[in-house]
Amino acid sequence: MSQLSYKPESYGELPFSDLHCHSCFSDGELSPAQLLDGASQAGVVVFAITDHDTVAGVGALRTAAADASEADKVKVVSGVELTCQWGRNMVHIIGLGFDETDPALTGYLKKLDELRLVRAGLISQRLCKRNIPDLLPRALELAGSGQIGRPHFAFAMVEAGVVNNETQAFNRYLGAGKIGDVKVDWPTMEQAIDIIHQAGGIAVLAHPTKYNMTFTKVRLLTGAFSEQGGDAIEISYPGIESGHLLQLDKLASKHKLMVSAGSDFHKRQFHWTGIGKYPRYSSNNPHVLSKLLQD
Repeated sequence: MSQLSYKPESYGELPFSDLHCHSCFSDGELSPAQLLDGASQAGVVVFAITDHDTVAGVGALRTAAADASEADKVKVVSGVELTCQWGRNMVHIIGLGFDETDPALTGYLKKLDELRLVRAGLISQRLCKRNIPDLLPRALELAGSGQIGRPHFAFAMVEAGVVNNETQAFNRYLGAGKIGDVKVDWPTMEQAIDIIHQAGGIAVLAHPTKYNMTFTKVRLLTGAFSEQGGDAIEISYPGIESGHLLQLDKLASKHKLMVSAGSDFHKRQFHWTGIGKYPRYSSNNPHVLSKLLQD
């Protein structure tokens, strides 16, 4: 039987980790070096940046880790959060411990980048029809060398005085079903799993209860993910209900999936999370660290 614990302890014999975090290379606020420093201060021993559809920050994270003093050493693993489609639902698959230089993965991510740029143009066009200034140039500037997404438009809207804050931007213009919610023909979940495996990584179903699905549908999603070759399921993350955590752990057992956890940290202003902050738990299911630290 799984039990919840909220102390920053290791998972059994495994070290304390945060395997879901975002940097300025996607929709996060901090650089990889700043995130690594935050991870070290939080007592994280194994850390991954999982930016949306890009591995651009992985090299910087490795460099920062190599330059850290011995007292501040944190083991880093490669990470990414791939956007994909399961039926009519957009879901996210985290990749961990892969070769970020893999040619097939590089090509796959390039196509995702092109999809995001097309979507950004469409978002801008739709917003302009609502008499909102053209925010695309600023959104691209905010994205920099990383992946452009709706959070960049939200920040640009705040700057332009269109809304008071980013939450309002999503509630009025960018959230699900709103004018800026542009649908994209993302790769399938199976394709996302396959490309992670081709690059030698572990495929993890990210935050299953955050897709606005009933738990009955979450069960179907988990079953499909397992059938399509998925390796693990993220069962602990900020905002998850304790009952759902335990149910996800049971699904992991049923489908013989490993378990994972992470803070899903983006920005310091989001007080509901922080680097290394997520409900601690114990489980009879194997943790992804058992494989990541073995390889």
